[in-house]
Amino acid sequence: MGFFDGLRGGRAADFDSGSAATNAIELTRRHQQVSLTKQGAATGHLRINLAWRMRTSDFDQNQRTSLFRHPFKALRPPEVLGHGQSMVNVDLDLGCLYELMDGTKGVVQPLGGYLGDVNAPPYIKLSGDDRFGSASGETMYINLDHREAIKRLLVFVYIYDQTPAFDRTHAIVTLYPSNGPRIEIGLDERHPQARSCAVVMIENVKDELLVRREVKFVYGFQGELDRLYGWGLTWGRGYKTKVER
Repeated sequence: MGFFDGLRGGRAADFDSGSAATNAIELTRRHQQVSLTKQGAATGHLRINLAWRMRTSDFDQNQRTSLFRHPFKALRPPEVLGHGQSMVNVDLDLGCLYELMDGTKGVVQPLGGYLGDVNAPPYIKLSGDDRFGSASGETMYINLDHREAIKRLLVFVYIYDQTPAFDRTHAIVTLYPSNGPRIEIGLDERHPQARSCAVVMIENVKDELLVRREVKFVYGFQGELDRLYGWGLTWGRGYKTKVER
């Protein structure tokens, strides 16, 4: 089956934003899985958000050291640091490999403009492409009212501009179900040469929707994630159109 098989043009739709609950479930190595079905959140629109910012740990360390010598610096507002040689512009993209119960497989991602459709197969819609790490990040919607058609979904993040810099960014993927607490997966592991990361698997197991943390970094792009999880798609090189800030 080809790379673009099963992808259809998106239609405009109104999306539920999910629960406004202030509590959160953090998926970690010790706590890797949660059931959307058991928390009554296997219906409606599941909103998935990717947000990131550049790491400032190196600068924070220097600031902490200087505070011992100059304690009154704590009263000053923090300096705004621009992008220098040690800082890079990173374009993180949110994507989703999908497999439906009828055997249809494909991908939803900004690259190529394959943004999906929330009201028709694959029942996944990417709202757009955030190239500069804005506060809103990138958002994807999954229509769980059609959960019986979904077999498995692999949500992933990749760096488009071929600058491996996961170690320079602090990224977090957050799932907002229609009911109950949000689910957070942090990408805090240091993998300086990685270009892609499988973040979370959403799988329909005996009519139960399970969300499982993956956080597996790879040094290639979507094709390597495909091979790792056995999707079996055919991949080709793609490009984005240039945009201005």
